[in-house]
Amino acid sequence: MPRYDFRTPRLFVDAPLRAAAQVALAREQANYLFNVLRLERGSAVLVFNGRDGEWGACVSATGKRDSALALEERLREQPVARDLQFLFAPLKHARLDYLVQKAVEMGASRVQPIRTQHTQVARVNVERMRANVIEAAEQCGVLNIAQVGESASFANAIEALPAETLLVFCDEDAEVKDPIAALSAAAPHQGLAIVIGPEGGFSQAERQALLQRPNTIRLSLGPRILRADTAAVAALAIVQAVLGDWR
Repeated sequence: MPRYDFRTPRLFVDAPLRAAAQVALAREQANYLFNVLRLERGSAVLVFNGRDGEWGACVSATGKRDSALALEERLREQPVARDLQFLFAPLKHARLDYLVQKAVEMGASRVQPIRTQHTQVARVNVERMRANVIEAAEQCGVLNIAQVGESASFANAIEALPAETLLVFCDEDAEVKDPIAALSAAAPHQGLAIVIGPEGGFSQAERQALLQRPNTIRLSLGPRILRADTAAVAALAIVQAVLGDWR
């Protein structure tokens, strides 16, 4: 049996999941299933809520006011969520959407926008970020829904990290060295956090604050200057390969 089923439509629902339960559909979900995908009564759907694993279900009602799914059996158990926080300076619209979606695909358990000295985007649409988190989880078979933090100042976000969390920050001014070797030599820790700065880079004061924090690793992502969204994917891949669940 394949590990993931990517042919059956998959929905996130904010309701308890148990055998024989009926789950009401939101209007947008009903429109997607019945008007876009043209599903009918009895059609198969996969559902998850970020708590109870993934369930097989079928369409039990297709009315405009009472559309619903009937749960049948649990197909995948809920995995233990890893502690991988992703902190980043917000980008503009489409690139921010991409950034959040890729962070979810790469296993982030929390996405946290931070305001740095050189951040160019002042406002963040948190609800849009949450929608992107759910969409990425639906499309990629992810069962854990990443938390979305409200925008926070750089200082407050860093201070809020537990002392035992290993903080990895990517810095274009860092000397180009082997990032795998640097991560492999990390001290014992509980939890991971990755910090990506804005396109203007960290200020000297921010860089110094990061370097002074215990349990912190400064990484270069190679000899080329990467856009912030590209740097995010590269950093998440390296950390997951060396310290995360790719091992």
